[in-house]
Amino acid sequence: MSIRPENRSFGKRRQSHVLILASGDRVRHMTVRPWMAAAAASLIGVFGIGYLAASTYLVLRDDLIGGTIARQARMQHEYEDRITALRAQVDRVTSRQLLDQQIVEEKVDKLLQQQLELSSRSGRLGTLAESAEPPTASGDAAALPDAEPLAYEKRTDAKDGIQAIEEIMGIAKASAEPPAHASALGYAPEAQASDPRETASDRTDRIFSKVTLSLKGIERDQLAHVRQLTSNAQRTSDAIRTIVERTGFVLPVSKTAEASAPAVPADGTAIGGPYVEPQSQDPFEQSLTTLDNALVDLEETRDAARKLPLESPAPASDITSSFGNRLDPFLGRLALHAGIDFRAATGTRIRSTAAGTVTAAGPAGGYGNMVEIDHGNGVSTRYAHLAVVLVHVGDRVEADQVVAQSGSTGRSTGPHLHYEVRVGGLAVDPMRFLRAGTKLAGYLN
Repeated sequence: MSIRPENRSFGKRRQSHVLILASGDRVRHMTVRPWMAAAAASLIGVFGIGYLAASTYLVLRDDLIGGTIARQARMQHEYEDRITALRAQVDRVTSRQLLDQQIVEEKVDKLLQQQLELSSRSGRLGTLAESAEPPTASGDAAALPDAEPLAYEKRTDAKDGIQAIEEIMGIAKASAEPPAHASALGYAPEAQASDPRETASDRTDRIFSKVTLSLKGIERDQLAHVRQLTSNAQRTSDAIRTIVERTGFVLPVSKTAEASAPAVPADGTAIGGPYVEPQSQDPFEQSLTTLDNALVDLEETRDAARKLPLESPAPASDITSSFGNRLDPFLGRLALHAGIDFRAATGTRIRSTAAGTVTAAGPAGGYGNMVEIDHGNGVSTRYAHLAVVLVHVGDRVEADQVVAQSGSTGRSTGPHLHYEVRVGGLAVDPMRFLRAGTKLAGYLN
């Protein structure tokens, strides 16, 4: 059975195919339109083309894989041949430069030894330089020609020579490397000559000369630095002694200075012989020895100066009476005032002006309650008219330690502190030591 629809546009009819399906009593029909037939044909065509393409790939796959492997094998053989040729070229260049390489290595070893020696010197110099701090002088001490503080120049370091030695090593390696086109295989020379006409050996010699001069300059700078430190240490030590001598007290000679004096046996044993020049020593070692002695002498001078009574026993109190002749407050006639008086209310803490040992602590006639401290080298101090004594005979006291409280005991008209400084048992003006303490503050810290 077919249905013939009418085409009203053109007045013609076109048949549509009908598919009838019968199953028992049931009958089904389906109209097959032209577009459905076209779609089915297209799907069958796509599957057919895919099948043909897959069959073609399976047939030709082995041929494609074989061709690719063959091309890779040819490329590998060519690459290996190129590597072999370049290695042979490297061996030829290396054999030609072997003698120059040995010479360069010997020179580098020599420079490295010199470099290590300079580095060792720099370390030893730094240790000596750090053993002393540059003082800060104040007041009149800064105006003294010999009171110049220690000055430290910028340390000369020998590390700059390492870069030049590494550059030389780079040239030595570059001289044994293949030409520039070998960089494609990973060969990269570390250094290249700036002048095409200059060989690696010529450039190495030029840099060796430059490095040698540089190291010699470093050595000269180190020697100059040592001499400067030595000179400043000696001038500082002399300045301290000059300031102390203005007090009327002479610092004892340091052990270092005594050791530099001519050695004469204490037991009177006869010695002698012709004079022979001493064996030559390294100038740098001699300079370091001199610097070390100067620093030891400076430290011994500082230690001796620190033992002097340079501080005030009552820093916050004013001086009401100075050292020297004055009218006695009880007799009304001229008498020697063997110290200086500080205005101090009863109970004011009195401090030791330097470290020492207590030799008297208690009533002492006109002094009232008194503390006397022995500072060594014949120097002692006395603190009189005290209300309370806080130390005992034999006690070891430190500088700025509270030893008593002020009062008005003994031959006194009111609360105050009577302070004396004695050298060799004789009273001297304490103001000399107080002024010296102000000037030496920057040198002894």
